[in-house]
Parts: sequence; structure tokens; C-alpha cells
Amino acid sequence: MAIVYDQSQHIITLHTEHTSYQMKVDKEGVLLHTYYGSRIDHSDLSQQIYHFDRGFSGNPHHLGKIGKTYSLDILPQEYSCFGTGDYRTSALRVQNADGTQAAELRFVSAEILPGKYALEGLPAVYADEQEAETLLVHLNDCYSDIEVTLQYGVLPKLDVITRAVQIRNGGTFAVTLQKAASMNLDWQYDTFDWMTFYGRHTMERNLHRAPIQHGIQSIGSVRGASSHQYNPFSILCESNTTETTGGCYGFSFLYSGEFLMECEREQLGQVRLVCGIHPDNFAWVLEPGASFQTPEVMMTYSDSGFGTMSHRFHQTIREHICRGKWKNQRRPVLINNWEGTYFNFTGDKLVAMAQEAAKLGIELFVMDDGWFGKRDDDNSGLGDWYPNEKKLGCTLKELAERVNAAGMQFGIWFEPECISEDSDLYRSHPDWAVKIRGRKPSLCRNQLILDFANPDVQNHIIEQLSGILSSAPIAYVKWDMNRHICDKFSPSLDDEHQGEFAHRFILGLYRVLETLLHRFPDLLLEGCSGGGGRFDAGMLYYSPQIWCSDNSDAISRLDIQYGTSFAYPVSAMGAHVSAVPNHQTGRVTPLETRGRVAMAGTFGYELDINKLSGAEQAEIRQQIHFFKEYYNLIQYGTYFRLREPSSGCSVWEFAAADGSEALVTGVFNHVESNAPLVNVKVRGLKPHQRYRITLLQEGEGNPPWGINPEFIKPYSLSGLALERAGIVLPPAWRDYHSWQLHIVEANGEV
Repeated sequence: MAIVYDQSQHIITLHTEHTSYQMKVDKEGVLLHTYYGSRIDHSDLSQQIYHFDRGFSGNPHHLGKIGKTYSLDILPQEYSCFGTGDYRTSALRVQNADGTQAAELRFVSAEILPGKYALEGLPAVYADEQEAETLLVHLNDCYSDIEVTLQYGVLPKLDVITRAVQIRNGGTFAVTLQKAASMNLDWQYDTFDWMTFYGRHTMERNLHRAPIQHGIQSIGSVRGASSHQYNPFSILCESNTTETTGGCYGFSFLYSGEFLMECEREQLGQVRLVCGIHPDNFAWVLEPGASFQTPEVMMTYSDSGFGTMSHRFHQTIREHICRGKWKNQRRPVLINNWEGTYFNFTGDKLVAMAQEAAKLGIELFVMDDGWFGKRDDDNSGLGDWYPNEKKLGCTLKELAERVNAAGMQFGIWFEPECISEDSDLYRSHPDWAVKIRGRKPSLCRNQLILDFANPDVQNHIIEQLSGILSSAPIAYVKWDMNRHICDKFSPSLDDEHQGEFAHRFILGLYRVLETLLHRFPDLLLEGCSGGGGRFDAGMLYYSPQIWCSDNSDAISRLDIQYGTSFAYPVSAMGAHVSAVPNHQTGRVTPLETRGRVAMAGTFGYELDINKLSGAEQAEIRQQIHFFKEYYNLIQYGTYFRLREPSSGCSVWEFAAADGSEALVTGVFNHVESNAPLVNVKVRGLKPHQRYRITLLQEGEGNPPWGINPEFIKPYSLSGLALERAGIVLPPAWRDYHSWQLHIVEANGEV
């Protein structure tokens, strides 16, 4: 069994194949956290919790003088509360009917269920009875009758545990949840680094690593979305942890809205991590008998470095978060017209682009912003989701059919959560835009936010988009959101419930997405929020891929995709080949390098095919052929980070699950005269199998100086030699040069 409940000792232990997680109910009924790490037996690890009289740490009243050594302020807890003696950052903060802020949870019971729990209206990891077990731990505050159920999902083969919390008001008066985190995790003795992923628009998910200092460090978002600025994912690790060695804990929050991850090192050096909805914009009124469900956290522990941790997240996202037709089906190579035309296009121009793209093997044409309402720039039209037939020169159905006739599927761009003041929808329903009564709202990209907390708005968007999707053969939707939320207020909520707006907005978004996907199950949905502004595991429950960043420059993408890969699989990263000079950086990068970087993602193009030379078009045809040939290896193989971009040569690898082959890609930032060679250790292969290593054909150019032909001829090595001695990449001969090596089983073993 994955979950063992020893009722005689009040110990609950969760086991995966390589990890264990333990908690114990102490003599006072407090649920203590005793262990999370490499797999152990059922030993009672509460013996390692020592009780001392710690000054200025409060003691329970009923223990009197003998209780000086017992304090919630120093105990490792499963779910901490504010206001009753624990002065650390807390997981639960409740304002009671009398205005007091206090809760004191005690253990009631526990139950073990087959399969994985589900969360109504929220994304969650899913698994059947053969793949998972559920633990429910029931706690209660006897003073207020607040009932808390801690939810744990255990997926043994994936070494993943999930956590969420349901809070019910069992009392007779309404209470207000001021903070309701999804998890609390305490460590008594360990010292850690904390790794977070910060950024900005067009430069998301940059890795930051630093030792945890005394005090509270935090990342989060109050922007109405998970944001470009901080990703809802973090890692606690030992100071010596690398890709292949050392211990690390990964935490991914399955939520697309405002979040807070807090990491505190307190007075005794103990560490606490709390993760959940950001409390700054949160105040949830819980009426008697009502319940509140927190979003889910997915976590794993690896004692063999970051690579193993990432592989577990990748597999769980691909197999137990992504859903629907496109979960495992090969996704089409697409071309998006945005950087090729921006708003300046006609239907004929789009069809001409599609016809040329089809000749090169591209399979899906995506019409981006500017096809609807009065929309020739970003000053108007959002909310008016009806085709501008004058601009297109035909109906949407006719345009889609013309693209289909060229041998291409047809896709379309939407931004349903936003509204322009210059739009028919705003003129009809100005109260549907998010703004505070009596104040002028803030603009961003000359637009406002639609009130998705309002069910009437949700229903309108569902019906309007359903009409568009039913009117033409549309195979794909890019779902964008190009501003963050402020001026938070909804006329659909009374004054007492305005603190619920931010979370209700996300619940409304999830309802709209779920309804549309139910109505159009064959639709391929790609998430986007100014690129990577809402790149989180929660959104991947609805869209199996997300546009990784609005920065399409291949060299910038090395850092962006590197950081993203710690939590998210390649199959989730929208990545395109764009024109040069690049529209964001002005950089000129070889087409072969742009292609290789984009292949470490879902792969597509963001340019005007008709403006390319014949040689460039021929190279694109080769790229697409290559990507289709190696699709399964790239999209479903095990991904290894071999060298980070900051090293000057970024190197990554895709290895087949059975160890039969691998594809290694290296991209150099800048050429150096007489540069040292780059050696990388290849992983994921069979130690005693012989492999043939082949340098794949260059797309363009020849070196101005000679490389010894023997150096780049195919050769063979054992898997063990590749792992321990490694391989050497040929040197670069121009800036942003790249190489690819194919490694495949040769006849016989070593």
C-alpha cells in the first residue's frame, strides 16, 4: 500500500517507489510533520523532535507549569494556524464572527481511498485506482467548529505527492478566510538553497539560487495571473545539489492566478515552506455549512539531483495533467502570421502565406490578432468576436476552407478575457469591465479586463466563442491575455465579498475553458498571456501547450526554455522559428540554430514564408522533415540539461525511454578564436551497449578554416563511455553556431 496508517502509534506514512512522507498525531492532537525524503520504513521519526523551553514561545494553557517545553512555535506541523502561539508564517488565517483571528486545529480522523481525489472547478493531477491512493486527514477547531480536511494524492510510480485543503464552516456564524494555503511543510534540521524562477515580459523564468536566510523570503503574484515575474514553481535543495547528485524538493502550484510561496528560516534555523493563493487580495466569506477548496500543489523529492526531479514533473504533466485528444497525439507543425504581418493583412495575403507554407510541410495556419471587429491596431475591437469580412474579403468559413484547400488546418487567435473601450461590447455593457466605482481604471495595451468573476460574462463569452468555433473548420485556438488585473472590483459581488474577486475570476476562466473544451473536444488549445505570463501547471490542464514567451529570439530562448524545463516538459513549450533580424532583439541568428532551438518545444514558424529565399525555404523543408522524423524522441523522450546557457554553450539531450538512441544539441553564444573544446556527458543510455555517434548535416555554410575530417566522422562508444568520458562538440566557426549529434544503438554489446 502507498499509504500506511498505524493507528496504535498515530503515525501516517506515504510511500512512493523512492520517497516517504510521514506525519504523526501527538499527545495534544496536533498533527506533526516528521519526515519527507528518500524512502524509509515505518519507524517513528517523531523521536527526533526534542522539546525545550524556548523563551517567548507560548505554551498551551491546560498544560500549566509542566507545559513549558511544549510550544506550537517550535513544532514541525502539517498545517499551521495564525493566532494561537505559532509566530511563524502560517497556512491558515481565519477571522471569526467576533472579529478575532485565531484557529487551533486538532486531529479528528483519517481515511484512505483508492485512486486520486479530484477538485471540482479546479485543475488537478488525475490517476485511477491502480495508479494512486488518496489520504484525507480531518482536523477541527473546537472553538469555532472550523473543519479542515488535508487532501493527499500519492502516485507511487511517479514519486509524486499532491496536496490540497478543504475548509468547511461547521459553526453557526459566518467566518472569513484571510489566508488559506494549499500546503505547509516544515524541516527541523536541514539547511537549503531556494531556487526560484523570476522574469519579466519577454524574458521569463530565469533561475535564481541562494541560501535560505533567516527571515521570510517569498515569491508571488498579485497581478490576477501567475505572471511573467515569478513562476508558481520552486525548489529547495542541498547546497551541493547538481543535475545528477544531491537532494532537492520541487513544488509546482496548479493554479493560474495570484499566488504566494513563502520560505521562512526561523529563530532555531528551522525551515517552513507555505504555498497557496496570495492572501493580499483574498478574503473569502464562509457561511455556516459552506466549504472552500484550495488549489493543488504537486511535489516530489529527488536524492539524485535536479534531472530526476524534472523528469518526474515532466512525466506527471504529460500523463496526468494534460488531457484530451492532443495529450499523446502528434501535434501539427504550425505557422503563425503575427510577426509576418502584424495587423496588416487581408484574406488573400493569409491564403498566399498558407499555400506557400503547405509546400514546405507546415500543417497548420494560425490567423493571429486583427481578424475581428474594428481591429487594425491595439486601440479597439476586443470583445467584438465577429469576423471583419471587409478586411478578410470573405467569411471566416470561406477563409478557413481556402486554407484547408491548400492542405493546411486552420487556427485562430482570441483574447476573450479583455475588452477595448472602443468596442460594441463595452458600449453595451460598460459594467462588464473590471473597474472600481468612482475611479478611472488603469489601461494596459489600451485595454481593460472583462469581469470573469461574473457568471453573465462567462456565459456571454462561452456562447460568443462557441458561435465562432461552430461557424468554420477551426482546429486550433491561441488563447491570449495581454494585460494583468488591477482596479479589482465586481458589481456581481456585494461589498462584503469583494475579497473573493481574484479567485472567482480564475474559477470563471476555468469554467469557460472547461465548457468550450467539452463542446469542442477536437480543438487544440494553446495558452498564452503576452507569451509566458501564465505558464503554469494549472493552465496545462486545459491547454497541452503554452506559448513560452513573446521573445522569439533563439538566443534569448536558450535561457527561457532552460529555466522552463526544470518544471515543464518540452511538449508544453510553444516555440517558433522567427525572422531575422529578430523583432525583439535585432539579433541575426543562423536559420539552422533557430530551428534547433524551436525544436526543443512544440515547433512552428512565426514569419512570412513568402519573404524567404529559395535556399531558406529548402532549409525549412528539411527542418520540418527532421522534426517529424524525430518527433517521438523530442516530445516524449527524457530531457537532460547537459550545459546551462550561461556557460557560453548551451547543450541539451533527448534520450529514448528504452535507451536506444539520443539526440544532443549544442548552441554557442559567441565564437572565440582558438576556443577550448566543449565536453558533455551523455545520459540515459545503456552502459554496456555500443552506440554510433553521427554529426548531423549542417543547414548552411562552411567553416572558413578546416576541421580535421576525422574529428567529425561517425564513430562508436559504449553507453558507459558516453556517460563517464562524454563526447566533444566540434568548435563553433560563427556566432550562434549550433551542432546536433545523433546517437543510436550499433550492432552488438561492448
